Amino acid sequence: MTVEHAIAHSLLKPWGAVDSRPWSSAGGNDRTVGEIWYERSGPAAVAPSLLLKLLLTSQPLSIQVHPGDAYARSMGLPNGKTEAWYVLSAAPEARIALGLKRRLTRQQLRQAIADGSIADLVVWQAVCAGDTAFVPAGTIHAIGAGLVIVEIQQRSDATFRLFDHGRGRKLHIEDAIAVADAGPADAHVMPSRLSDIRTLLTSNTHFTFEKIDLAANSTWCLEATRETWLLAVSGSARTGSFEISMGDAVFAQSDRLDIRAGVFGLSGLLAYAGGLDTELLQCADMETIQ
Repeated sequence: MTVEHAIAHSLLKPWGAVDSRPWSSAGGNDRTVGEIWYERSGPAAVAPSLLLKLLLTSQPLSIQVHPGDAYARSMGLPNGKTEAWYVLSAAPEARIALGLKRRLTRQQLRQAIADGSIADLVVWQAVCAGDTAFVPAGTIHAIGAGLVIVEIQQRSDATFRLFDHGRGRKLHIEDAIAVADAGPADAHVMPSRLSDIRTLLTSNTHFTFEKIDLAANSTWCLEATRETWLLAVSGSARTGSFEISMGDAVFAQSDRLDIRAGVFGLSGLLAYAGGLDTELLQCADMETIQ
């Protein structure tokens, strides 16, 4: 039984942002923080199966692809990397790339990586705050500049770069060709309302991703039968024995998480292992939360 206030760790990236505020207080000191990982805080905590992070971009990321479970295990890794994104903030011309304009053979993909023409073959699309993207393992993808994105993913850092904007970092040509679905992507994600407070963003065998909007001073009971993450994106709440506000995250598993929304309510992103759980979040009486 576990409820923990997650710890935020910042990672420096050449494409990162100097200032992560107001989304997070992690980072600072004029460093380009590109990723903020949320980790369990308990002593001797077992690594969870999912990784929740923030991405902050001032430059485009590499064009890349992630392996599925089978290929990752052939490399000695526990699993592959399927992920989903929720856009918190987007500059006016911010874009993401998912898939290619046309299907390529392996030899054509190899040539496109070698001569850099892969940069002209990815399909870029404009995004704005509130947009969601699902990125299954094998999808060639990239994230442009001017974005703050919440990412939920299988816990893996297996990334194969195909193009890196001249940054001089290693490309992973053979691995990328081996795992890439070198064609158009099915990028259509249609969020759906589950209730007045729950919006389903995307769900697959690895995880479910939701947005929740709790009214001011309302009280709720979250039955975290599985590994569950809650990230506050606006407002505040008391969750268990601690307060959370924008940029704070909670990890819960095999436990009940009592939530009392603050005076301005709470909007958050909820991610949990496996498929949709329609009974996850229930209204609670005021007396149930001390």
